[in-house]
Amino acid sequence: MKQSPSLSTELALDKDGFLLHLEDWSPAVAEQLAHREDIALSPEHWEILQLLREFYREFQLSPATRPLIKYAALKLGSEKGNSLQLNRLFKGTPAKLAAKLAGLPKPTNCL
Repeated sequence: MKQSPSLSTELALDKDGFLLHLEDWSPAVAEQLAHREDIALSPEHWEILQLLREFYREFQLSPATRPLIKYAALKLGSEKGNSLQLNRLFKGTPAKLAAKLAGLPKPTNCL
């Protein structure tokens, strides 16, 4: 079984803390990235991270906030796929922070 790289030594990150190599992502890497953001990943977080990875597999891009909310509402229902819930989980920057934790590229319209 492949060992996950450690963030401090082997994991290649860009200047914003996003993975340079998508294949380096694993649940353990997500936990390390979340720790750097001072987030303890809950089942609610994991549900959105898996959803984002599904979105990326389907469309080959990381969604901006509006498409993320629409996709989450479509797949998980409006009680989980709404801006208040996603902002609460991901510190007011759901598209950017969730993409980072999911091991995906930064959404193109995020600063």
